[in-house]
Amino acid sequence: MRRLPLPISRFMSDPTFFLVAALAVFLVGLSKSGLVASLGVVGVPLLTLVIPARDAAGMMLPLLIVMDMIALIAYRREVNWRIFWILLPGALVGTVIAFSLSAVVSEAMVRLAIGIITLLFVLDAWLPLRKKLEGLPPSRFWGTFWGSVAGFTSFVSHTGGPPVQIYMLPLRLTPALFAGTNAVFFAVVNAVKIPPYLVLGQLSWANMQAALYLVPVAIAGMLVGVFVVRRIDPAIFYRVAYLLIFLLSLKLIYDGAVGLLA
Repeated sequence: MRRLPLPISRFMSDPTFFLVAALAVFLVGLSKSGLVASLGVVGVPLLTLVIPARDAAGMMLPLLIVMDMIALIAYRREVNWRIFWILLPGALVGTVIAFSLSAVVSEAMVRLAIGIITLLFVLDAWLPLRKKLEGLPPSRFWGTFWGSVAGFTSFVSHTGGPPVQIYMLPLRLTPALFAGTNAVFFAVVNAVKIPPYLVLGQLSWANMQAALYLVPVAIAGMLVGVFVVRRIDPAIFYRVAYLLIFLLSLKLIYDGAVGLLA
């Protein structure tokens, strides 16, 4: 598998990497804007098709922080602080656990984990099991549990959205409160990841260079999402998006399983 090119000139000379990275960042930007919020789960899995999983996570973190700042500006007055404080302690614990296990987790394990997380998220969206829980008040136990899962998966692959959505969607928040609570929660979680990512070398100079170059793509994704959020049929978009994510999850599971067996 290719390593991320160090100079910007080499980064630009690899059209496959550039196109895949731009698509991944653009889709994450769309998700951060509130348009197809669950689509953000595809960012790191897409990047792992062209670069190692650890580099993909490291390159995406600065971009997520930029998008977090924009989301905070847009939704700073729309936050359910009760849910935020229920989720945050578990997320911090999950982050510490993921950091502690980083030395023994191979790239194949990371690919397999990302694939399984992505597949479970799609199945959760397709199957009606979660509807039985709708209307219940926020549970501190389940909030801590799903928050810890979100912290772990967010650290490994920036896929903390699905666990949080499993917890929050049945609470039936208004779209603005849902988006605002997510924005504040993940802004804090992503900021907490900076020191351990530096220790692990995932925020390398090459990754930072690539991330800086892709900042306009991230901002464009958010702006396009804000513009079209009320001009698109979400039902059709979701059907296509979930199908593509499902196929991608199967490929990642296959690659991870083959890597572990090898």
